[in-house]
Amino acid sequence: MTTRRDFVHRAALASAASLLAGSTVPSVALAAGQPPRFDVLPSPPRDRPEVVARDEEYWRKVAAQYKVTDRVTNLEAGFFGMMAQPVLAAYHANIDRVNRESSFFARREFGAIAATARTRVAEALGVAATEIAFSRNATEALQSLIGQYNRLAGGDTVMYADLDYNAMQFAMNALAERRGATVARLDIPEPASRDAILDVYTRALDAHPRTRLLLLTHCNNKTGLILPVREVADLARARGVDVVLDAAHSFGQVPLALPGLGVDFVGLNLHKWIGAPVGAGVMYIRESRLDAIDRAHGDEGPLNRIDSRIHTGTSDFATVMTIPEALDFQQSIGIANKAARLRYLRDRWAVAAREIPGVDVLTPDDPGLVGAITGFRVHGRGSREANQAVARTLLEEFGLFTVWRNGLAKGDCVRVTPALYNGPADADRLVAALRRLASR
Repeated sequence: MTTRRDFVHRAALASAASLLAGSTVPSVALAAGQPPRFDVLPSPPRDRPEVVARDEEYWRKVAAQYKVTDRVTNLEAGFFGMMAQPVLAAYHANIDRVNRESSFFARREFGAIAATARTRVAEALGVAATEIAFSRNATEALQSLIGQYNRLAGGDTVMYADLDYNAMQFAMNALAERRGATVARLDIPEPASRDAILDVYTRALDAHPRTRLLLLTHCNNKTGLILPVREVADLARARGVDVVLDAAHSFGQVPLALPGLGVDFVGLNLHKWIGAPVGAGVMYIRESRLDAIDRAHGDEGPLNRIDSRIHTGTSDFATVMTIPEALDFQQSIGIANKAARLRYLRDRWAVAAREIPGVDVLTPDDPGLVGAITGFRVHGRGSREANQAVARTLLEEFGLFTVWRNGLAKGDCVRVTPALYNGPADADRLVAALRRLASR
């Protein structure tokens, strides 16, 4: 007898197969007591990504794959990524299966499913499956990489920038304290340019010749600035400096292939821009550099396996099982198309806002230095209170949800992060709101 659960599970698997085939992506209407219904998402137009990015008919169909609240216009997609409806259907089916089959499934069958998910992620990143391990998020992966880094000695230096994620700065501070090392902090220029970024890192590395570990953030969570990671990593390598890369916001927001970045240690997320369920991250260690990262918590596993470098305990089985569906959905759109669309939505508001007297847009318009995320200030006010007030006013008066961010050398800011369920009208509403705010 076919049960509803079986139907949902088969429907989720069918949706994944259709994505792999590049045909259709189901949009799921999860009405209570009814099986999902599927609307067809066509393949993206065959054109250059910057042209596809402006095809509103296509992107309306993509946006329809997300079941979005009508309580607010969400421009804060940077916290975590909403699952598209076919991914959500697969997740529900996977939860059902795990709960129904319990430890019989977990001990006998989950391992092979997790290995397949791991291979899929590795292929998407351009690395070997033996070079990655799942974590619960990028923070957990990066804390392990930093905390277990064993090449730091007394008198050495660790280095990070004002734009690096606060928790990662804390991890670097703690590592330095344990090893008797010093901390060097640099400030990213504002406004930034590629040359200015490279210059500030060159000067900082030259000023601290005993630097051993450098923290870089690929796509920054505060202003959205994308660093020229390969060039900075080359500067570091020439001076004998290891780089640990925070790519929490990179994978799925911008095209990303780890080998091209030239770094050995990376932490990233799958639940932000890939749209997997919350609780999915990845640690990457280049296989030839495993010896630089100690095994976790006295692990006695093989020295030559990344699995011994991170422990998360019992896996969230359904989350891991759903990762391939999340990848399928993103790849059915095309990461280059998605990145171009996100930049288009970002530019739609940020370029216009830059012309408003009193609004400071903190991220350059250079497409190599920005993706979806951008920060701004009003009238140069960098205090916590001022930026919290701006975010509050945007929400309460204009129905636009953004978030305040701190830690920048020149003061706090408000972050705006559109997603695929947003459209040009959302960006235009933000511009109109900023004009009102700046005029006060």
